[in-house]
Amino acid sequence: MNVMVTEYNEKWDHMFREEAQKIEEIFADELLDIHHIGSTSVPGLKAKPIIDMMPVVKDIEKMDSYNEKMEGLGYECMGEFGMTGRRYFRKGGDNRTHQVHVFQADNKEDIQRHLAVRDYLRTHPEAVKQYGDLKEKLANQFPKDIEAYMDGKRCVCERTGKKSIALVYESLALR
Repeated sequence: MNVMVTEYNEKWDHMFREEAQKIEEIFADELLDIHHIGSTSVPGLKAKPIIDMMPVVKDIEKMDSYNEKMEGLGYECMGEFGMTGRRYFRKGGDNRTHQVHVFQADNKEDIQRHLAVRDYLRTHPEAVKQYGDLKEKLANQFPKDIEAYMDGKRCVCERTGKKSIALVYESLALR
């Protein structure tokens, strides 16, 4: 997979909403919520133009029964794909357009981690600039090596994640 980071595109929100509607129709009563996560969900953030989505469902085990319908939308069904308690779907092959990370509602840790990072970046423009610049630098440095690109981002994501989760918990304690 080629690594390409672009300037923020306002169309990404529309692409999320359009695809979310299709997924809502498939998961129907099993779906509790669906979130736009990842870099394309943060206005102003440079990103790989891949829409990350996080459906929250009642029962993760039932998700496997939707594989055929997800394949009908063009998704590749990857199972847990290295993360216990998740169902992962990706669309577009080497020119990926969407990634779907499904979690069961009681998986608070993974759900909150994704939302906390997104929400932290949405409210901290200096972090958006730094993170976007890092991603652009890594994409230029490793245009054909997604693993090296991801490794370069990992420490920043973990640091941002811990900071944002701490801020989320702090704000909840203040209420």
